[in-house]
Amino acid sequence: MTETHTAPAETEEVDLAITGMTCASCSARIERKLGKLEGVEASVNLATEKAHVRFASPHTIDEILGTVRATGYGAEIIAPRQPSRGGSTPHTAGPAGATSHDALDHNAMDHNTMDHDGVHDRAVDHLDHDVAPHAVLKRRALISAILTLHVVLLAMVPALGDVPGNAWWQFILTTPVVLWAAWPFHRAAAINARHRASTMDTLVSIGVLAAYLWSAVGVLTGQAMTDMGMADKGVHLYFETAAVVTTFLLLGRWLEARAKAQGKSALTTLLDLGAKDVAVERRNAVTGVVEEVRIPIDQLGVGEQFVVRPGEKVATDGVVLNGRGTIDAALVTGESMPVDVAAGSEVTGGTINGAGRLLVRATRVGADTTLAGIARLVESAQTGKAGVERLADRISAIFVPVVLGLALLTFVGWWIGSGSATKALAAAIAVLIIACPCALGLATPTAILVGTGRGAQLGILIKGPQVLEDTRRVDTVVLDKTGTLTQGKPTLIDVTPHGNLTKEQALRAAAAVEAGSEHPIAHAITSAATARNLQVPRASDFHALAGDGAKAVIAGQEVIVGRSRLFTKMPADLPAHPEGTTVWVGWNGVAHASLTVADALRPDAEEAVRELEDLGLTAYLLTGDAEGTARAVAQQVGIPAERVIAEVRPEDKHAMIERLQQDGRTVAMVGDGVNDAAALAQADLGIAMGSGTDVAAASADLVLMRSEVGSVAEGIGLSRATLRIIKQNLAWAFGYNTAAIPLAMAGLLNPMIAGAAMAMSSVLVVTNSLRLRRFGR
Repeated sequence: MTETHTAPAETEEVDLAITGMTCASCSARIERKLGKLEGVEASVNLATEKAHVRFASPHTIDEILGTVRATGYGAEIIAPRQPSRGGSTPHTAGPAGATSHDALDHNAMDHNTMDHDGVHDRAVDHLDHDVAPHAVLKRRALISAILTLHVVLLAMVPALGDVPGNAWWQFILTTPVVLWAAWPFHRAAAINARHRASTMDTLVSIGVLAAYLWSAVGVLTGQAMTDMGMADKGVHLYFETAAVVTTFLLLGRWLEARAKAQGKSALTTLLDLGAKDVAVERRNAVTGVVEEVRIPIDQLGVGEQFVVRPGEKVATDGVVLNGRGTIDAALVTGESMPVDVAAGSEVTGGTINGAGRLLVRATRVGADTTLAGIARLVESAQTGKAGVERLADRISAIFVPVVLGLALLTFVGWWIGSGSATKALAAAIAVLIIACPCALGLATPTAILVGTGRGAQLGILIKGPQVLEDTRRVDTVVLDKTGTLTQGKPTLIDVTPHGNLTKEQALRAAAAVEAGSEHPIAHAITSAATARNLQVPRASDFHALAGDGAKAVIAGQEVIVGRSRLFTKMPADLPAHPEGTTVWVGWNGVAHASLTVADALRPDAEEAVRELEDLGLTAYLLTGDAEGTARAVAQQVGIPAERVIAEVRPEDKHAMIERLQQDGRTVAMVGDGVNDAAALAQADLGIAMGSGTDVAAASADLVLMRSEVGSVAEGIGLSRATLRIIKQNLAWAFGYNTAAIPLAMAGLLNPMIAGAAMAMSSVLVVTNSLRLRRFGR
């Protein structure tokens, strides 16, 4: 009997752009809805507004999109991914027929989306979500603030109580605030209501509308009371409450949207790193002569030959066919020292040719290149992060429905107890107003505003509220070597002379020869001689020894600087230095001195590692450099050898972060290059050195504008302090609401007390946040 096997289902993956999410409960709702489909796995990221979905037949992409839209949010495909068998994670790629540049350009673009009914509303969505959401919110917040200021003056300044038409002016000024500026809250509340759900937007919308409508009825019926001494006469106006709550919450949303926008440019920056065009060698169909032709990079095919001149970027991954050069690969591979290449050497797209003309055969183009792979890792890591849940949203999941229920109970209880629907309605509205999160709207944004402002003074950029919670949980920090613990450029660190030769004489001779070379090692040697104010003699008959060194004539004597194989006799006291690249200087076939060039350690590196350990963090060293170099640096800064991982490529760094996370660690990654971008995005907390690349900064959560590695501990400390302030603010805001609601239900809160209490709550929150201005002093 022949046993039959069912072929494993073909698993597909798709990335979606999600619009309309306003809080963590939104992303969680989408995940829950998609998760109810058998065999569908979804991860929705609120910060990046993306979803990564895995599914198998009989489900389709259209079904996935329909489910998201039916939940009340917009959804469009960013990029389908290659299918895989048996549920294994596929190698991602762009849309069929597109190069990686096409795919990444599409990913970096903003998207027009469908609204919750599945009907295209491109004008509204384009305005509110695609072009610049933080700019739209800023406009709403500023206009709302201007109008609100006038409403508050009319409502709260006793001298203005007798102004003719005071109530009507409050009504006129508040109307655009409630109906236009607060529209995002009303829209979100309506969508949530349709799906029998509630968020903080629900409470904000109901509270604002209740205060506004109650006051509007008073004005329209002529029963408005604007004199604060007439507590028992007429209808008290709550216009200032509706306007202030709207303005404060809009300011918070604007700050949050601006922080999000700063973190969305990593993929675009990666593309900018690559070459835009390339010089290829092609045979002229008419003359038969091979000519150089410059073409757009997306027209380059595998197997074609292209030219890389000194100072140019290598267009794509390939193999050198002819020529010699020096490749600076630090931005892409993390190697701190430039690499000599010749025929047969592999080169990576995005690296820079320092010297020499190269003829290269393309081996990988488009989506298959190393640079495109890094871009995919960055996008995958960003999409795969757990959804950020703000503390206020988590509490509101319980707080909002409870408040709504209490307001309803208050209305019913007062109606039955007093027999007056008017008193019952007044008490119920009082509950909604006193519960409306005025101080809560200030709790997070004011702390973030002050904290990030202080951070800017200290050279620390905090990218959004989620970073603060991440710093609290971090227990492990992974430090990149090149450009982080070290200065990121070749520096002469040692001169060892032989015999009677002095260090100064050896350096003068080497600098005289290397003055004719463009090699980075030569530059380090000549720079060291200049820094020491040495009188360097003039050399003649300079000749570059490709891949080995250089020679020149000094005062009638030929002097050689380069590798050991250029000399027939090597004194035993001139060994290679383990911490860098060593070259020798000599004449007549004998080496007379050795000079070692390495990526010098930052002056504050050792103290910085110690400060991180004082914060309770376990430090690891991660680098693309050789094992010996890495261990030497680790020993200097105090990192044990067992926590050193060397000779790693970008995908290995990403994998190491994942491995540490799988071991239960919460990881912070500190880096500065393109090669660190994927690891920075994957880490629970990404920290980029400001002296590094734009890609690293775009992928990170914290950006340190100062080059001192000591600012890493300072940045984490500031983030943790800001989080503490936010928690204190939220505790007060919710505590105030919780204590005031029973008083409102009992009818013990008149407008004067409620207004004063809300003002005190807001002032307390702002004052507490301002304490962050003293951080680090």
